[in-house]
Amino acid sequence: MKRSALTHLVTERVLGVAGRLFYENGIHSVGVDLIAGEAGVTKKTLYARFGSKDALVAQCLKRRDERWREHVRRTVERRVPATRRLLLVFDALDTWMPAENYRGCGFVNAHAELPDDAHPGRQVIGEDKIWLLGCLRSLAEQAGAQEPRKLAYSLLILLEGATVSSSLGVVPGAVGHAKSVAKLLIEDACG
Repeated sequence: MKRSALTHLVTERVLGVAGRLFYENGIHSVGVDLIAGEAGVTKKTLYARFGSKDALVAQCLKRRDERWREHVRRTVERRVPATRRLLLVFDALDTWMPAENYRGCGFVNAHAELPDDAHPGRQVIGEDKIWLLGCLRSLAEQAGAQEPRKLAYSLLILLEGATVSSSLGVVPGAVGHAKSVAKLLIEDACG
C-alpha cells in the first residue's frame, strides 16, 4: 500500500474514532490517549496528522457538517414542488436523529463545551448553522415566500427545537410535530 493511502486510512480512522468519542462522551472528557488507543495509533502519529486536540475537534466537526449537508441535499433534491422541499428538511432531520443525533445536536453540544470564540471548532459550528439557514432561505425563495428570510428563521428555530425535544424524549415525534407547524407557516408565507 502506498504511503499516502496508508496516511489517508490512518487519518480517517482517527477522525472516526475521535468524532464518535467526542459526541458520545463530550469533548473535554475524551483525552488524546484514549483516541490514540482506540484508533490504534500513537499520540505522536495523532499530533503529526492534526497538530493539536483543538484542531482534531475542528476536523471532526467539519466531517459531521459535511455528512449533515450531504444528507440534507440528498433528501431535499427531489423533483417536488418547492414548498414540499422545505418540508423535506424536516424529513432529513427525522432520519438523521436516530443514527447521528441521538444525544442532541453535535454542534450545539460542542458549542456548549467550547466557550472560547477563538477555538477552531467554533467557526465550524457557526458555518453549519449559517449554511442551514441559507439553505432554508434559498428554498423559501424558490417556494415564493413573501418574506423568505423570516420564514427561514422560523423554520430553523423549529428544527433546532425539534432536535432538542427529540433527543431529550420530551415530545414524542417532536420532528413530526415541528413539521406540522412548519407546514402551516409555509402555507401562510407562500400562499
